[in-house]
Formats: sequence, structure tokens, C-alpha cells
Amino acid sequence: MRVALLAHGQFPDRAKTAVGVLRYADYDVAAVLDRDTAGTQVADHITGTQDAPIVASMAAVDAAVDALIIGIAPIGGGFDPSWRPDVRAALERGADVSAGLHAFLADDEEFASLAAEHGCELHDIRRPPDDLGVADGTARDVDATVVTTVGTDCSVGKMTATRELYAAARDVGLDAGFVATGQTGILIESDGVPVDRVVADFAAGAVEDAVTAAAANHDYVFVEGQASIVHPAYSGVTTSVLHGSAPDHLVLCHEAGRGSVHGYDTTLPPIESFPARYERLAAPVSDSDVVGGMLNTRHIDADADAHDAVADYATAIDAPATDPVRFGPDAVLEAIR
Repeated sequence: MRVALLAHGQFPDRAKTAVGVLRYADYDVAAVLDRDTAGTQVADHITGTQDAPIVASMAAVDAAVDALIIGIAPIGGGFDPSWRPDVRAALERGADVSAGLHAFLADDEEFASLAAEHGCELHDIRRPPDDLGVADGTARDVDATVVTTVGTDCSVGKMTATRELYAAARDVGLDAGFVATGQTGILIESDGVPVDRVVADFAAGAVEDAVTAAAANHDYVFVEGQASIVHPAYSGVTTSVLHGSAPDHLVLCHEAGRGSVHGYDTTLPPIESFPARYERLAAPVSDSDVVGGMLNTRHIDADADAHDAVADYATAIDAPATDPVRFGPDAVLEAIR
């Protein structure tokens, strides 16, 4: 499927959905829409992904596309009115539109009318299924080894770390499954549960159902974590993923240089305190241990400096660590095995 990715004003640092699709999804990306960097290429900004031109609007996308994907999700998940012309243009060209927002495109009268008129579809990735219930503890009894990523904060690389571990496990012949819990993972996997949109009573149950289903078919299940237990806004989502997945092992993710909570003037607790925090929180449902760490070193230029940062991080959490994109995930995968 050929797609365009909307990432106005956010590419690449604050467009993690667009970057995730570029890096991991089985899509042919025809263009990225970003008014701020139009006229450049994806490769001018990030490496290790497919390349594509960056253009100012949907009208500047010359190639035929099957879908427009909104590749950013602002705090609160609202729809920015400045995106409306691009969504309208995509629908008028007969392209589907997918978004991981809390504001659903299908509830917009203009978009719904254009989709019907031009024979295309609106996909609201964060719309949860209707048949959900509370958790009943089944995830702790599965035969598979369940590994859940957790973080010191939101947007530190949990989805990336999970995908890298999942891919590396499969590359060495392990029977591995991936459970997506956020919009980016769901877009990549074409399956999953948007846990931050599920009614609070059912959130852990939704994760439990997904883990139980994956464990029935795989020996290892890698669960995409969300947010952080110290984030004032999103800690409830973190706890739902942690308790719903009842993991055997945890992988702690952090971004080098991150000292305060994203979106808040709040200092992060000491990094060395996080393994015990997560192990204590998991303890009521599973005897989980932090078996490894993933450090996002994207803001460190030199590989030697990144290696030093990873080594310091491993010491702080007392577990093997790596940057899974820069240096590969093998050190942490070996600890899991």
C-alpha cells in the first residue's frame, strides 16, 4: 500500500507515528507532509528508514496514494484545524485516511460525507472494540515468556524498543509475537488495542486479552508499553499495560538527556530508582524483573559518546543496556533468553 504521512511542524522529533511507520511498517511511503521542512528528504533528517520527499501539502503529492496517515498525535489527541485541507484533499482523491487521535475522523460530518462520496474509508485507530471486560488474571498463567517495555517517561522509545526486540527474536529463530497498545504499533501491526482510549475499568482486561491471544500462538510475547508511572497525566495507562500483561520480564526505556517529565515542569526521579519502582508496582500480579534497558541516544552525535551513555545507563539500572536502533538489541535479547 502506498501512503502519505502528515507530520506538519513536528518531523521528525515529535512525529513518532510517522517515524515508526517509515521504519517498521510494510507501506510504500510516497511523501511526508511537513510545511516546515518541505523541499528536503526524509534521509536529510533521520537514517535507518525508507526515504521519501517532504512536501508542503497533499496537493504537492504527485504520486497516487492509497491512504493518508496522520503521523502525529498532540497532547490530548485533538485534531488541528490546519490539517483539514490535506485530509479533504486526500478524500477527494479517493484515498483512505487513518489517524490515531482521540478526536475521531468518522465523527466529522464533512469528512464522513467526502468519504462516502469518493468511496474511501476513515480509520480511527484509537477507537476501541466494544466487547471488552475487566481483567481476571489469565495473563499470568500463559505458557509464553511475556516481556513488557516500560519507561522513565512518555516518548522515550518504548514502541521502537519493543519492535526491535520482536524483530531480533524472530531473526534468531524464536517464535515471537508483538502486542501493540498504541496508535503507532497498531498501524504497523494492523492489530492491537488502543489502551489509552479504553474505559479505565476495562484497560487492563483489554491488554490481558491481547496478551493471552498472542501467547496461545507464540513462545515469546513482546508487549508495547505506554507512558510512565511517574507521568502526572498518563500513569494510569502505564499501570493498565503493566498489570494487564503480567510480564515475566521488564525492559526499561529512557532517552539520554531527558531530565524532566514531558509536558510538565517536573524533574524525573533518579534513573536508578526506576527498576525498583516498576518491580514493586508489578508485584501484585507478577514476579517481574527489569532484565535490561534501552537508551534512546538520538541527540548524541558521536557513537563513542553514545556508547559511554549506554554504559552509564546500564550501571544505573544494574542490567544490560543498549540503544536498539544505533547498536542493535542483542544484549538485551540475550538477557531475556
